[in-house]
Amino acid sequence: MTEPTPNGSSVTDLNELQDEATRAASDASDLDALDEVRVRFTGKRSPLAELQQGMRDLTPDERKERGQQLNAFKAAFAAAYDARRDQLAADALRARLEAERLDLTVPARRLPVGRPHLLTQVEHEMLDVFVGMGFAVAEGPEVESGTYNFDLLNIEPDHPARQEMDTIYVSREDDVVLRTHTSPVQARVMTTQEPPIAVVCPGRVFRADAVDATHSPVFTQVEGLVVAEGITMAHLRGTLLAFARRLFGADRQIRMRPSFFPFTEPSAEIDVTFEGHPSGWLEILGAGMVDPNVLTACGIDPDRYTGFAFGIGVERVAMLRHGVSDIRDLFDSDVRFLTRF
Repeated sequence: MTEPTPNGSSVTDLNELQDEATRAASDASDLDALDEVRVRFTGKRSPLAELQQGMRDLTPDERKERGQQLNAFKAAFAAAYDARRDQLAADALRARLEAERLDLTVPARRLPVGRPHLLTQVEHEMLDVFVGMGFAVAEGPEVESGTYNFDLLNIEPDHPARQEMDTIYVSREDDVVLRTHTSPVQARVMTTQEPPIAVVCPGRVFRADAVDATHSPVFTQVEGLVVAEGITMAHLRGTLLAFARRLFGADRQIRMRPSFFPFTEPSAEIDVTFEGHPSGWLEILGAGMVDPNVLTACGIDPDRYTGFAFGIGVERVAMLRHGVSDIRDLFDSDVRFLTRF
């Protein structure tokens, strides 16, 4: 019985076909040519496939002999194929490495070094000032209950700040809000720690404000709280004066103007001297002595302890220090703006 080979010749056994297939594999010039050899000699329309199909017409003894020949052919071809493939792959890798050889004398490209966002930089500077004074950093949840966000802070149920025009409610029925200030963290500290207390509370807060050049529904605060025996407005003023001089310059002065906040009594707006402003002063934060009602609600004896609290907008400090006129620039992620700081 004879079988056709790929070039049309005839052979009486598989030996010649095996020799031809292994020789073709060994002579393949590249990986694509090697794959063509594999398909030509072992594919679905190859001599090997025809011989396998013809085994059903053979006697058992002939089928056994033919099976051994086919297995020998497959083994020999696989060995030749794998050896040539490995050699071609190695040659291709060697050529690629030669073509992509690195010149180690060429200076490396300088990539820009990343750094924290301007707000993060300013927030860390502010925290460093207070930590240097002995304050600890306290944090709390951004989704808060009305108890901590309002009730413990002397904000009555009918206070305008509790209306949806000012506050973003997660659940009006359950009185769950996105915190409107970081003061709830102060309440959490006062209900879980005994005085003396000295903490700063950084974090994002949320208000139902329209976006414009000076307002954002999401912004960042750093609030502070001190509760101990004998705390007075003098301690508050000294703390804020030291803070203003560290942030804005050693020659700065502050002044305190009467104001009102539900959780402090008396309350004050704090201005700092600022060149270029028409009045020479610029408001930077609000502060005051902790209202005795707040101390009582949080389980602290107001006859024994007094305290002060303050709240600072990180965006406001960043804008004042770095001449940013539009708060939206701080949130637009414009690399041209961010790389300035």
